[in-house]
Amino acid sequence: MLATRTMTYSVSGLPTPVPAVQLLYRSTNARGEAVANVTSILKPLTGVDPSRAVAYNSFYDSLNPEDSPSRSIAGNVSLGGVINTAEALFVKPLLLAGYTVVVADTQGPTANFAAGLGPEYGRMTLDSIRAATRSSATGLTSSTRFGMLGYSGGAIATNWAAALAPSYAPEVNARLVGAASGGLLVKPSTNLKYVSGSLVWAGIAPLALTGLARAYDFDIKKYTNSYGASLVDKMQDASIVNVLGQYPGLTYQQILKPAYANPNSIPEYVEFANQVNLGQQATPTIPLYVAQGVGGFTEGTLPKAGIGGGDGVMVAGDVRSLLRQCCATGNSKVSYTQYDLLSHTVATATWAPVGIAWLNERFAGRTAPSSCGWIAAGNSLAPEVLVPPAS
Repeated sequence: MLATRTMTYSVSGLPTPVPAVQLLYRSTNARGEAVANVTSILKPLTGVDPSRAVAYNSFYDSLNPEDSPSRSIAGNVSLGGVINTAEALFVKPLLLAGYTVVVADTQGPTANFAAGLGPEYGRMTLDSIRAATRSSATGLTSSTRFGMLGYSGGAIATNWAAALAPSYAPEVNARLVGAASGGLLVKPSTNLKYVSGSLVWAGIAPLALTGLARAYDFDIKKYTNSYGASLVDKMQDASIVNVLGQYPGLTYQQILKPAYANPNSIPEYVEFANQVNLGQQATPTIPLYVAQGVGGFTEGTLPKAGIGGGDGVMVAGDVRSLLRQCCATGNSKVSYTQYDLLSHTVATATWAPVGIAWLNERFAGRTAPSSCGWIAAGNSLAPEVLVPPAS
């Protein structure tokens, strides 16, 4: 533990009566370097029950550290921080149910959105649980059982933490009762193709490419055209709220030089895209609940050949393949719900109460239900292959 401070939980800059502790702790970034990160521990008004806690993973999706959950919880207000305000709707029922809620800055100290599409989110989550149970200020202990909960960007953190826990944090894995998530990204290279040209989600591509380049320290501008370079500059401190619906019809070919119109001709992209492919990771050993929308057409993202449909930004076929893979490699405690008519934004409200109820069942010790055997086939999760630049 590097530092500790106490405060109350703030929402939209306004303090609430909920006690909070923030911890500065050691973790590991996308390049394997040691970094200092922040996690916030929110205590229920009824007092801390040391036997149980929930790691709630935020979908703040920003390249600006000012938008991190810890800043909002401490009372800061920012445009991107409006996401944290909205997520109070998910945190409140957890606190009312008596759970201590641990909210890590899953994207790390420099807010590396897109690095979180890989191991950095998972490590930040697992190390935040370690920190929370080692600090006397939190009321949690080394025997506290944890559930993990997250949607969208939070689902990425939740599922990467579940996949990494057996090897990276086995002592944490032994105390995880399960992970509930929705709107999950599995293979980012597929999502890049899926959102290309869409009405609402197209701007997520330059945001993610900027974050990926920053996290792994390579110069993406070597491969962009002048318009793409201007977008990279514009995205340096951008949040998801700065791109949604603001680049309708944008394709990745419009931001790359003609020789690199196929992003698989960019060596760094292929290398790092494969590093953040969840389908190439170990199978989690804990129970999983995942919900996924397929109504992305209502948000202007149409199904594509070889990819199929999704919720507008996340690809349902990739999610199904990941869960089928889990079932086939030893984890039968996998439950899947597909919302055929719900988009990414709309499905959040449907998923949240179900996910929380599912976690309640796991804490109660009830057997996790299984969808193994009837999850429909999906897409290939094989690694991307490098191709030569166009002549």
